[in-house]
Amino acid sequence: MRPVQPNAGVTEAYRKKLDRLVEAMHRSVQWWLKASYRANEPRILAADETPADALRRSMRDLSARWLKKFDEAAESLAEYFAQSVEKRSSAALRNILRNSGMTVEFKMTPVMRDVVDATVHQNVALIKSIPAQYLEQVEGMVMRSVQTGRDLGQLSEDLQNRLGVTKRRAAFIARTQNQMATSAFNRVRLQEVGVTEAIWTHSGGGKEPRPTHVKAGRERTRFSVSKGWFDPAVKQFIQPGELINCRCVGRPVVKGFS
Repeated sequence: MRPVQPNAGVTEAYRKKLDRLVEAMHRSVQWWLKASYRANEPRILAADETPADALRRSMRDLSARWLKKFDEAAESLAEYFAQSVEKRSSAALRNILRNSGMTVEFKMTPVMRDVVDATVHQNVALIKSIPAQYLEQVEGMVMRSVQTGRDLGQLSEDLQNRLGVTKRRAAFIARTQNQMATSAFNRVRLQEVGVTEAIWTHSGGGKEPRPTHVKAGRERTRFSVSKGWFDPAVKQFIQPGELINCRCVGRPVVKGFS
């Protein structure tokens, strides 16, 4: 049968939601930097506090505020993502099975609920890591700016570059997590309907394809849906789309159909 592909719309919607959070954080940091670097702005310092100390303290207050905002958003956003992937991947598999003469109605079984929960927890951690990395890098840039005497213009340029890096990481999270979640959900659903085998299909879409995956796709290697395929490169059993940047899929094999 045809394989279940990750839904591109889910990836894009997830990426946009992550981008909105990142851009709001970036605008807040930009505003703070401009206010803090104004030459004519009076700065109230403690008796033993230097301007660098004041910047560091203010930056850490700002970081605490945005880490909290991401923490508050992470659970609901991760739940939204996991439910979206489950809904679309189950619908796609249901249509594929129907075209092969099998009519099924999927329910949220305990096994699927466990996989959905694991996906939520994994994405909560990834969402929280976005501001942690960004703000740590920004604090370092601010301190280096103080040390070297660079102006606000240079620091703003560095900050814009960091925004680009952070948004690319958010896009990477959205894409790879959609691939991994689709693979995990599809595995559970196939087992629920009694499909035990699939054929490894290489996507051909990656810039640096894994030679073992290319070979498995070329040879139409069959593998156990429950166990996965043994990848000699990583020396373990894996599922299609499970490894980072793997876009391979599995074509379900139903006995009695050619």
